[in-house]
Amino acid sequence: MKYYLSTAEEVLQKTDSCAEGISEVEASARLERDGRNKLAEGKKQSWIARFFSQLCNPMIIVLLIAAAVNFVTVLIERIQGGDESFAECIIILVVVLLNALLGVIQEGKAEQAVEALKQMTASTCKVLRDGKLLAVKNEDVVVGDVVILEAGDSVPADCRILECASLKVEEAALTGESVPSEKDEGVLQEKDGKEIPLGDRKNMLYMGSVVVYGRATAVVVATGMQTEMGKIAGVLTATKKEVTPLQKKLNSLSKILSFVVLGISAVIFAVTLIKGGSFEARAILDGFIIAVSLAVAAIPEGLATVVTIVLSLGMTKMAKNNAVVKRLTAVETLGCTQIICSDKTGTLTQNKMTVVESVATDEGLLARAMAQCSDAVLDEDTHQAKGEPTEAALVNYAFKVGLNKTEMGKEEPRVEEAPFDSMRKMMTTVHKRGEEIVQYTKGAPDEILKRCTQVWVDGKVEPMTEEKRAEYAAANKAMADKALRVLACAYKQLKEVPVDFTPEDLECNMIFVGMVGMIDPIRPEVKDAIALCKSAGIRPVMITGDHIDTAVAIAIQLGIIEDKSQAITGGAMAQMGDEEFEEKISQFSVYARVQPEHKVRIVNTWKKKGYITAMTGDGVNDAPSIKSADIGIGMGITGTDVTKSAADMVLQDDNFATIVSAVGEGRRIYDNIRKTIQFLLSSNLAEVVAVFIATLCGWTLLKPMHLLWINLIGDTLPAIALGMEEGESDLMEKEPRKPTEGVFAGGLGLNVALQGCFIGLLTLVAFIVGIQFGGQEHGMTMAFLTLSLTETFHAFNVRSLEHSLFESKKTNKLLWLATLAALVLTAVVVYVPPIANLFGFTAVGWIETLIAVCLSLMIFSFVETQKLIKKIIKKRKKK
Repeated sequence: MKYYLSTAEEVLQKTDSCAEGISEVEASARLERDGRNKLAEGKKQSWIARFFSQLCNPMIIVLLIAAAVNFVTVLIERIQGGDESFAECIIILVVVLLNALLGVIQEGKAEQAVEALKQMTASTCKVLRDGKLLAVKNEDVVVGDVVILEAGDSVPADCRILECASLKVEEAALTGESVPSEKDEGVLQEKDGKEIPLGDRKNMLYMGSVVVYGRATAVVVATGMQTEMGKIAGVLTATKKEVTPLQKKLNSLSKILSFVVLGISAVIFAVTLIKGGSFEARAILDGFIIAVSLAVAAIPEGLATVVTIVLSLGMTKMAKNNAVVKRLTAVETLGCTQIICSDKTGTLTQNKMTVVESVATDEGLLARAMAQCSDAVLDEDTHQAKGEPTEAALVNYAFKVGLNKTEMGKEEPRVEEAPFDSMRKMMTTVHKRGEEIVQYTKGAPDEILKRCTQVWVDGKVEPMTEEKRAEYAAANKAMADKALRVLACAYKQLKEVPVDFTPEDLECNMIFVGMVGMIDPIRPEVKDAIALCKSAGIRPVMITGDHIDTAVAIAIQLGIIEDKSQAITGGAMAQMGDEEFEEKISQFSVYARVQPEHKVRIVNTWKKKGYITAMTGDGVNDAPSIKSADIGIGMGITGTDVTKSAADMVLQDDNFATIVSAVGEGRRIYDNIRKTIQFLLSSNLAEVVAVFIATLCGWTLLKPMHLLWINLIGDTLPAIALGMEEGESDLMEKEPRKPTEGVFAGGLGLNVALQGCFIGLLTLVAFIVGIQFGGQEHGMTMAFLTLSLTETFHAFNVRSLEHSLFESKKTNKLLWLATLAALVLTAVVVYVPPIANLFGFTAVGWIETLIAVCLSLMIFSFVETQKLIKKIIKKRKKK
């Protein structure tokens, strides 16, 4: 119901209340009927549910199937008197459990938004019941309660003002307004049938906002989930959280690998039975063992774990740089972000009104008059003003020019005042200075100028001429055109303390002193950060509850837009249909006077057009859009708990520039994950090629245990080290990846195929050489040694997917350590007799070792040649 369109008396009637409030009996009845004044809690997912959701990954399911097949195969073998080991099955299960536990731990602190919203409301408030003033719990407030509010009070529920005096309310958390809203009890009227925006409803107070000046009596019209904050909580609860691009691509990869594994295993199983010419249990069992070997070879068991670890380490690095990521895979999402929708207040700006311009011949007198005619106070410890933001800015301005508000208060104690009101747009204070009485008045420049007959110029009083009045009016317009909030001040010497302190008697025949222009200033580092975003192909979009002129001025100053035609108000946007807005959204980079629903619509429309979208912000109004975005970015210092809980990433320093470094980090991590994918899949393809050909030839090239050892131990350590590779120099000069871009884009698929086949052929050559030296088991030992060494060396090739290994000027110390560890582990398995016997290996001499090393080193020349050919082709295409 639009209570702001009704008179106070009509609202009291509609809520079945009166100026003295409702009775305690009636309050209890309404509480029973409507429920408590608190926000509904979202459904929480149990730890067990989260754990099993981690197991729903297709790749994990394939691994579990492989483990089950291995378990059954080994069990049958043991029943028949064999001594096969369950080691393969156990290793697979350990990998699955580790991966699931890591995921559960990372997501354990998610979905706390509604709880944070509840904590924002005040615990108690003052209400009238049975005509008596009582303090009641917020959750016990009901519709019809008459609440009494003073400066510093939080508004307990949505209310219609009955009466107020000089009321200003901080609504930034709901509307995005950096300046407190002035309120009054007057009836509002809609123009042309357009709904009045939340920030312009001057006779309404909303749950979660704070009174910063004046007082009010208001009647409660909505509680709990029916409030505006409740609607936000509802949107937050209802918004579906989507998986990130990397999750989608890995899931797609898992499905592809699953079909490949099933197909190859089925073919090998059939070939084995046909070649054997027997369909007895033993033949079937042998076929299963070979099929399991292929399954183990085809699936990169370490991929899920390595990707998780790489993301975790990247997350840790980002946290050290003030970007705390709450979801592992969200690290990657920021790297491919194409749109960053940012709230203005507190994100692009400092959320701190500051005097940036002044017009006066005596800045000292100007600063004194402004500071004295304000209720803000100076904190002697921090030397920062406290109070209503505009007045705090004036006190800070005075301190900046050498005037301490506290000391001035002692020199010129205030004896009386005429409080500010929105009708006359002025405030006046009267002070005693020794034996003199001085009056200071501040307010809207046009109103102040009307009441001044003289002007202070260069230390003396001169008559206020029409020429001077026009000059000050022009200066006022010039500052207003820059979206500055302009205040003027005047003073007057009095012979004695006035008997009548009415504004009419005080605010006349004054001496004009000057004007100041204030603005919520931009963060100094943001302009460069936005420029970097643009160079990286990222489009910054400002979304704010502020007036369009202020938003446009800030946006032009930051370089977000070039002119006002690129800005639009929430009201104008609301008039557009979905198709029209989707068609025109690319025209706008600034949205002013928006409400939470508008922000979600903006984010969702960009997403609908296929763009990866990020949303930054700090207020409650940002939470739904943060939740809807591909990645939500909350502010750690000024951000509300609800925003930080809803966000995927929180900036600890509230610095927009941190986003730029996070973008670079996200891109680096994704590139490194592609490197690990190429490394692991080429290794696994090599195993598949080698085992497949060997099986067709009737050879037992490697057993499942050997393949698992290589995949989980030999390959995993170098893969993790590749994930720590530093970013390449042109990382932030490239366009963001397209959301539809596959994992194998940019030639990665071809690299995997060629390099995998080549490593597989090297392994077969080593097996054949080994047979010549000492039979089947010796050939198996040579194949294992050569495959292990080749894959270890191959890790250096994929440090860069495009550039030569010898062009790199950076050293990856972790990769060298991983290589050393992998070589030592391989040597232990091959050359330590007890362990070699466990794996079924034979003793290898120095000649065979030398042959294995030489075969392994050939991978360098092959990949270098491949990169050179690719570079030549690329140059020819450019020409």
